[in-house]
Amino acid sequence: MPIYNGMLPIIDKSEVKRYAGLRHAEDFPQQFIDEACKEIQLLATPKGVYQEYDYDAENKTILSNPPLQIEGSVIEKHLEKSTKVYVMAVTVGEDVEVRSEQLFKQGNYTVGLLLDAAATTAVEQIADQVNEIINTIAKNQGYKPTWRFSPGYGNWPLEVQKELANIIKTDQIGLEVTENFLLFPRKSVTAIIGLMPGDEDIATKRGCTSCSQKDCTSRKLPTLENK
Repeated sequence: MPIYNGMLPIIDKSEVKRYAGLRHAEDFPQQFIDEACKEIQLLATPKGVYQEYDYDAENKTILSNPPLQIEGSVIEKHLEKSTKVYVMAVTVGEDVEVRSEQLFKQGNYTVGLLLDAAATTAVEQIADQVNEIINTIAKNQGYKPTWRFSPGYGNWPLEVQKELANIIKTDQIGLEVTENFLLFPRKSVTAIIGLMPGDEDIATKRGCTSCSQKDCTSRKLPTLENK
């Protein structure tokens, strides 16, 4: 299974502010955000793994070994026109987690919060990088890729994390799933991308617009891309 070694030449500082709940805090010192981004760039070990599988949309099953049945009306709708899927996972490693915990234990809550937000931004950027690789492969094969869909979106349960991790062997990148179906290291992402015939399209809405938590401080505002 392909392993991706990511790079973080820059971290999107506007996204760091959003994840930290500072989207409208215009007077917040920029140097604190800059320092948090630099520290994550030094600490992160960004990696990803991804694998293509045939998909039986009628039976809602990824034809992996063992097969994985998809459950949840939103994800079922998302993949209803797909004939293949890519399962992917990314992480920025455990060191960012250790450093963030140290800061909170020391009472450096502001710095700890910013570091945590920068790490979240970083893992999403690595997910975007792997996503782009998959999109390129899909388009070269004549498929149209869906946007990536993660457990916890809509009504796709987190319990599927263990099965996703198993079929793409996330242990290769140091990523595990806890007994509570959470990812460790915490700054990690699993997701699925459907591959549809080139003339097909889907109606499911992208990212935050598929989530029922409308009051989330990190919620992205709708754009033309995800409406």
